[in-house]
Amino acid sequence: MEKRTLIKYDDVEICQQELLILKGIDFEVHNGEFIFLLGKVGSGKSSLLKSFYCEAHVTSGSAHVFDYNVRKMKKSEIPMLRRKFGIVFQDFQLLTDRTVNQNLEFVLRATGWKDKNAIESQIENVLHQVGMANKGYKMPHQLSGGEQQRVVIARALLNSPEIILADEPTGNLDPEAGTELVELLHQISLAGTTVIMATHNLNWLDKFQGRVFRCENEKLSEVV
Repeated sequence: MEKRTLIKYDDVEICQQELLILKGIDFEVHNGEFIFLLGKVGSGKSSLLKSFYCEAHVTSGSAHVFDYNVRKMKKSEIPMLRRKFGIVFQDFQLLTDRTVNQNLEFVLRATGWKDKNAIESQIENVLHQVGMANKGYKMPHQLSGGEQQRVVIARALLNSPEIILADEPTGNLDPEAGTELVELLHQISLAGTTVIMATHNLNWLDKFQGRVFRCENEKLSEVV
């Protein structure tokens, strides 16, 4: 697999609502990498992830995400940037009044898919990828926490993103379901999609190989 740089930050400062969160960040991400982002609650992990898709502001330094200079982006360009990411939240955020298939169809139609056969085929494809091939007819409340989070990962994969951002994805899961979920994300990275996972669970580091970064004291540093 040819190595490509997807994110490159040089001496970056990140603010949210004019509050300084992180400073002096040097960070480079390539295709197919699996990256752990460690740090306590409030250390800036989520803000760093949000800065990649322009929800937190890069206020100084050089910041390139894919082919975009995020400090000079027009508002009209942000939706196109965001489509290159798949985002996995801790709290699922599934539509509770729709089946799994309807949840996924809603996202595809919202992002411009129109062909019914193509939509059905893509839903089948992503559910198969996450081991939920025969669960499309179920409502979210009929699924376990681990199964719901697999659907969330399927949703993140719908538009074939180059990077998946997972913000504490195992936070609401028991240890066994959590391990299965991180294993799934790791497999996705091995297939070529970069995964950046924010977590405070150090147990994953021994089980899954990846680069490790830590947010601490307004700084980001690689743990070698």
